[in-house]
Amino acid sequence: MSSPSLVWFRDDLRLADNPALRAAIDRDEPIVAVFVLDEESPGFRRLGGAARWWLHHSLASLAERLVERGSALVLRRGPAGRMIPELAAQVGAGAVFWNRRYGGPEREVDAALKTTLRTQGVEVASFAGSLLHEPWTVTTGSGTHYSVFTPFWRACQSLPAPRAPLPEPREVRGFPAPPKSDALDAWGLLPTAPDWASGLRDTWEPGEPAARRRLREFLKNDLPSYDRARDEPAAGATSMLSPRLRWGEVSPYTVWHEAVEVDGAGGFLSELGWREFAWHTLYHSPDMATKNLRPEFDAFPWPPLDPAHLDAWQHGETGVPLVDAGMRELWHTGYMHNRVRMVTASFLVKNLLIDWRLGEEWFWDTLVDADEANNPFNWQWVAGSGADAAPYFRVFNPELQAKKFDPQRLYISRWAADAPTEPIVDLSETRKAALAAYDEVKRAPRAPDRD
Repeated sequence: MSSPSLVWFRDDLRLADNPALRAAIDRDEPIVAVFVLDEESPGFRRLGGAARWWLHHSLASLAERLVERGSALVLRRGPAGRMIPELAAQVGAGAVFWNRRYGGPEREVDAALKTTLRTQGVEVASFAGSLLHEPWTVTTGSGTHYSVFTPFWRACQSLPAPRAPLPEPREVRGFPAPPKSDALDAWGLLPTAPDWASGLRDTWEPGEPAARRRLREFLKNDLPSYDRARDEPAAGATSMLSPRLRWGEVSPYTVWHEAVEVDGAGGFLSELGWREFAWHTLYHSPDMATKNLRPEFDAFPWPPLDPAHLDAWQHGETGVPLVDAGMRELWHTGYMHNRVRMVTASFLVKNLLIDWRLGEEWFWDTLVDADEANNPFNWQWVAGSGADAAPYFRVFNPELQAKKFDPQRLYISRWAADAPTEPIVDLSETRKAALAAYDEVKRAPRAPDRD
């Protein structure tokens, strides 16, 4: 009697270079592929609207590809700590495989599941599939984790090269009687009242095949000019791979090994390194979305929130052209150019004096590539409260940034041609106010470092 293998898909919605899937295939038993929408486990963060839109379409693509190869995707909704053992018992699974996650609550669920399943006599194994280097393998000489990017990335590059990507399986032998699955449409991941996703549909095609096409296009057409043009939002020189990596439609190993063959790829590869740095930081600081990494910033004197200012920022009505262009691009496409992300974040925190956590929450809801590491990590970097952060007194001047990186106003004209022309705040005066507030942080008694 067969004992099928259960493959639990999470943020790795692909068939190629999927170690958990490969382990199940090598076990040579029928495979039950499952995805669990877990919005109930303690500490789990509910996905934002744009991310839910992407997840729906990526799951649909994965399900179609599994059917083509002889299997099916089982969808279950509920706490994974209950859903996975129930499904394993239902099909009589002899093994459960997954690729590792690095957030604190997720690791707790996975560790408990390993104990539960092994107690029931089920083989359990997890694999490295989402990061080039595991967080516990990159340490300083004294054995601690890095808090500055340059030595972190240097240490990564001194390690053995990332493993070669695994080939895509031609066949995924499915379980003869697949268990009942939820209907994807019943999960309500897509917006309906209203349907605000037309811009996302115009901009993106989720799924592994589209991810691989985009990687090939980028390596051929854009990578040669990446270092020169990546800061220009109208140039179209960025990879647009961030949501593909966020959902695991393409693995970092695949991106690394294909990019490293292209001359001049060092700048792009360091961006993969920055992604690694964010995830390694989250591994050591699981509460990064809510707590300052630098505890002295707990003393920052945030003024009372002005809801009108927050609303103007969210909807691209600040009267500052580059900021409004970025926020409108975000609202329409679920994406924003990285240089403009820094400018819009700096404007919120240092010109409007609004807590970075409110900006992080807005990006979490509106970005298709928002994940629990990069989103808060980059917000804390801009705010000055994070790892290897930009000094707080570095305030991005959106007018100078526009002159430098959008001198012909092509990006501004595309996204903010009809935006207000009168800024809601004086950039010079608000910069002075931000620096005065920072002086209070410097004068406050130093808070103890957090573990």
